[in-house]
Amino acid sequence: MTTIDWDSAADSFDEEPDHGLLDPVVRHAWAQRLESWLPRERAEVLDLGCGTGSLALLVAGQGHRVTAVDRSPRMVEQARAKLAGTGTGVLAGDAAAPPVGKQRFDVILARHVVWLLPDPAAVLRHWFGLLRPGGRLVLIEGVWNGVGLSAGQLTALLAPLTERIHHERLSGDRDLWGKDVDDERYALVARAEPPRRHTEVVDVHLILRRGSDVLLARRAGTGYADGLLHAPSGHVEDGEDVREGMIREAAEETGIALDPEELRVALVMQHRGPGGTPRTGWFFEAEYDPARPPYNREPDKCSELAWFPLAALPDDMVAYCRAGLDGYRAGERFLLHWHEDGDTVAYEPRGPRRAVPLQSGGVRTGRVHHIELWVPDLAAAETGWGWLLGELGHVPYQRWAHGRSWRRGDSYVVIEQSPDLVPGAHERCRPGLNHLAFHVADRAALDALVARAPENGWRLLFTDRHPRAGGDGHVAAYLEDAAGYEVELVAG
Repeated sequence: MTTIDWDSAADSFDEEPDHGLLDPVVRHAWAQRLESWLPRERAEVLDLGCGTGSLALLVAGQGHRVTAVDRSPRMVEQARAKLAGTGTGVLAGDAAAPPVGKQRFDVILARHVVWLLPDPAAVLRHWFGLLRPGGRLVLIEGVWNGVGLSAGQLTALLAPLTERIHHERLSGDRDLWGKDVDDERYALVARAEPPRRHTEVVDVHLILRRGSDVLLARRAGTGYADGLLHAPSGHVEDGEDVREGMIREAAEETGIALDPEELRVALVMQHRGPGGTPRTGWFFEAEYDPARPPYNREPDKCSELAWFPLAALPDDMVAYCRAGLDGYRAGERFLLHWHEDGDTVAYEPRGPRRAVPLQSGGVRTGRVHHIELWVPDLAAAETGWGWLLGELGHVPYQRWAHGRSWRRGDSYVVIEQSPDLVPGAHERCRPGLNHLAFHVADRAALDALVARAPENGWRLLFTDRHPRAGGDGHVAAYLEDAAGYEVELVAG
């Protein structure tokens, strides 16, 4: 488009909602975006191709010192009138070579300019030369009716100049445009920093287990994913290892003082949020201790703490955390979870699954895959075994007409009332299976299970020798269900 075209468009330019920003909703939407793209402290901002100065007016209103440039005399005239009294300098000149001399800026802002440049690569190099070290280039572009510059094309032009490029999709925010749009509109924020080694944030997540339930916190007042559920979590700080970080975060958020030996690594996941940069998350598992109940220590960041069944997690969760818990439940140890830029931070039940399991090392041969018990009464067995396995940290895994299973890690237990079952009761003293044995955290946990066992279909064996029926150096409980199946629960 020529200068004469811009001059002739100047008088009607502000009639477009995203040009004049006359609608308070549209103006507020752009103000919020600009606030997130610009430095918090007062900055020197160069607005190139400023048009009638609507964005420059918002930037100046946020406390920044603005220099605005446009090649259309008529646009410059209107921008000067609009920006009068703000301290903004409005210059007539070419955005490709702005008339700013040796002045350097903290931010260069250009909206719908790059796609018009005859040599955008050369102009971008020049613009980077106008930035102070650490400055940022904020480019708002798109593709309209088949013309324009896609985010992929613009990112490729910026790649030789910087490694730090943040992509933000704008098409889905109708408030920015005063209407729904279905074309590609986006912002790229590129930092003027030299090439560097790749670094990632490391975060930690607590999977606190109370039987088959896990503890989740609802975010509030943080500005990110507020209203959604997430496991207690946070970033590892300088000088901390991941275990130290988890212990600190657990104490800060839930008031629980965990000992290092209480934590077990459950899952490691590399994650990228929509439009964000990668990070690595360590998920740690710990058992609930009734003597140390969790409570909400950060009500300014969390509106509630609540327990939820791991086998039936709520939908209103952060997608990152939901992927981690789903992977943990499935027995995965390592995951990739890579959002695409159009994805939402929130978990979408019918959305695409982004988690990709990675095979762990070590020899799998010889490890227990599953144990299968044939039972005479599936309904009764499901009640008793479901309670016991749930208390031991297993989660429901499979369900079919004749059977059920519960999983912990990469092994699972099956109970089945098979159509091929032959007559006769199970007798543990005959050749075959005598009993299954499971670890229990400690004597207190053992006593709690024994106390609740009768109401869930189990009776204590060897009562005269409990809890030393296995020998003086062995603390355990032996339980039997109505069908004659025995389990041993070993404390410690």
